[in-house]
Amino acid sequence: MAFTPRGGRGGGDRGGRGGRGASLLEVVPAVDLVRSRRRRPWWPAVVAVAAVAVLLEAGALLVRCPWSHRHAGVFVARGKEDLLVTKNLTPGESVYGEKRISVGSTAAPKDGETEAPSSTEYRVWNPFRSKLAAGILGGVDNIYMGPGSKVLYLGAASGTSVSHVADIVGPEGTVFAVEFSHRSGRDLINMATHRTNVIPIVEDARHPLKYRMLVGMVDCIFADVAQPDQARIVGLNAGLFLKVGGGIVISIKANCIDSTAAPEAVFAQEVNKLREMGIKPKEQLTLEPFERDHAMVVGVYQRSQ
Repeated sequence: MAFTPRGGRGGGDRGGRGGRGASLLEVVPAVDLVRSRRRRPWWPAVVAVAAVAVLLEAGALLVRCPWSHRHAGVFVARGKEDLLVTKNLTPGESVYGEKRISVGSTAAPKDGETEAPSSTEYRVWNPFRSKLAAGILGGVDNIYMGPGSKVLYLGAASGTSVSHVADIVGPEGTVFAVEFSHRSGRDLINMATHRTNVIPIVEDARHPLKYRMLVGMVDCIFADVAQPDQARIVGLNAGLFLKVGGGIVISIKANCIDSTAAPEAVFAQEVNKLREMGIKPKEQLTLEPFERDHAMVVGVYQRSQ
């Protein structure tokens, strides 16, 4: 697929979000959400999260069984407002006070007896607090992670988004979460005590050799470090840990790189830097209305011969 940049500040054909108006909430493929949102105004997204949160709190939303889709491990709770969710790796626990949805099911009668009902719990993924969630709702074609994947997460902060990535990769996958701040690192470590597929690393991502003994080869690198040398940081880590053909997903904040230049120019400059680091860009999209002057760039790593 050719590289397809889609706007820098609110542009592109995937910058919006709309409601559907159903009486029940159901968990459906995220790809269906993307299709339903094209050519719709973006302003309903601003109130969507708050509106659904109120309904969840009141118990007014019901959930049907989830369907599989192209972003394996990511689901959409569909009702009057669409809501991104992930299957909770540790049912009964929340990480940052997010809402949880339980899907109940009863097995068919066997030998005249009905088995005890079971339930699956999902966690609401707020796109205003996660760049990756914003990118998925924006219509990113490939996030290069799924059940069983190994992901290197640069800029893990306190683990809000990392916890959802841990849900996506599941118990067979691994998330290596790198965070420089010791204060945020404490929260990250605390989160990882409950999600054993997360390996917290409190180190500077500029020096990947310091944690080379902890990280094996990974399928994907997600980066949200918001530093002027972000492209170089990603390139250094890709050279050590990312398999050839592995995916790279980067959130770029224009103001952190050059506050004097237009965001579109900054994004183009960063894409060129990624090419120089052996990363072939595949896709670019804006993260508005969830994040201002942010873009997500997705690419594939091609190791230099």
